[in-house]
Amino acid sequence: MKNVEVLLSGIDAIERKGSCVTEVSGIESDSRQVKKDNLFVAVRGVTVDGHTFIAQAISQGAAVIVCEDFPDELNPQVLYVRVPDSSVAFGLLASAWYDHPSEELTLVGVTGTNGKTTTATLLYEMFRMFGYKVGLLSTVCNYIDDVAVPATHTTPDPLHLHSLLRQMVDAGCSYAFMEVSSHSAAQHRIAGLDFNGAIFTNLTRDHIDYHKTVEAYLKAKKSFFDGLPKGAFALTNIDDKSGMVMLQNTRAEKHTYSMRTMADFKVKIVESRIDGMSLQINGKDVEVMFVGKFNAYNLLAVYGAACLLGRNPDEVLQKMSLLVPVAGRFQTLHSTRGYVAIVDYAHTPDALNNVLTSIREVLGDKGAIITVVGAGGNRDKGKRPMMAREAVNLSDRVILTSDNPRFEDPNDILNDMLAGLDSGQRRKALAIVDRREAIRAATQFAQPGDVVLIAGKGHEDYQEIAGVKHHFDDKEEVEKLFAEEQA
Repeated sequence: MKNVEVLLSGIDAIERKGSCVTEVSGIESDSRQVKKDNLFVAVRGVTVDGHTFIAQAISQGAAVIVCEDFPDELNPQVLYVRVPDSSVAFGLLASAWYDHPSEELTLVGVTGTNGKTTTATLLYEMFRMFGYKVGLLSTVCNYIDDVAVPATHTTPDPLHLHSLLRQMVDAGCSYAFMEVSSHSAAQHRIAGLDFNGAIFTNLTRDHIDYHKTVEAYLKAKKSFFDGLPKGAFALTNIDDKSGMVMLQNTRAEKHTYSMRTMADFKVKIVESRIDGMSLQINGKDVEVMFVGKFNAYNLLAVYGAACLLGRNPDEVLQKMSLLVPVAGRFQTLHSTRGYVAIVDYAHTPDALNNVLTSIREVLGDKGAIITVVGAGGNRDKGKRPMMAREAVNLSDRVILTSDNPRFEDPNDILNDMLAGLDSGQRRKALAIVDRREAIRAATQFAQPGDVVLIAGKGHEDYQEIAGVKHHFDDKEEVEKLFAEEQA
């Protein structure tokens, strides 16, 4: 049980009505989960308004209701608390319920269209190498030091989020690194978090189905930086056109990183190979097991953040040389037939361009690039033709296929992609709806020296078709085909 006044002391309560309740047994925003003496927060969601479920929450035992508008009929046995924004209140209440765990951690958030997972995960791995117990909140998986906790969203709901952070503190973690999605910022899921630092990677077209405009998408990410406290650091990629926008209104200490211009942290690619790069960071050389300009940026962000967190720059470079790629991010698999398959999460036009450009820079004219790519169903349709064009323009052969069609007909998605190609481009493209067969076809086309890129799903181990998730893992499919080749 928690004292109601202690919980409510941190939120902006405009007005109270009803009973005098002293303690509550828990907090919920899902009326179906409400139990006796719970505090229910009526959050206005994207598709569902929690205010319509206040009566249900009370019937299941809610003793306190936090809402933006009082219901027409008030139950005299219940305490009603009106707030300006119940989603913000939910985050603050969740933090209070778990005794403000983020205040006991050094918490750093990473936002941007591409690179969030890699940057956050590499910081997690690096600080564990430094000997700390560390937490990670990411798209791929959450970690409480070395204990994996499956991830369902890039940023969990506030109650789950603060619960994970409390578990990190209780497990002895000193640091936590987390991806901060535009959805979580817009929906105030990060309310109540005490950040010590923030990193901005880049911004390109994504999630337009939710945000509607690129401007709204940018504003959501900027709001994360706007909310940073004075003692935190704000580290931004100034080679991205939105990089300096992030720093406009932040109270945090401002820092920059770049490959092209003067900045606090600077990187230069000295040499690229299919299995790594030689980099020069702030004038010092380091060998890394990563490929591509986009990864050079990710590693530079990791370097900058680690230095801003007080680590010795030489030690940071030494640990960086030991880091390995994140699952599903430019994962390289070598066939005994002499070609290479790369599994990558690239699911935006910009990410696909980054990966294909990196492969071409290493490959030169010594081999062909065969790309397998699709686009998700019930998402931003505008990027489908763009994805197809990027793939065709930078590949020698393209196989368009399914990528989580969800509730759409996969053939309709492929037609949307093909619509972005002219007659000449279409001659390089082949449409195969079945993703397994598309991957098989790509490996059969491959000759020694070629590279097969399988893009879009990366770490995901499922295909969502007609609302049902079926097990499917791109890396597993490639490994099966490699085994057949050796049989």
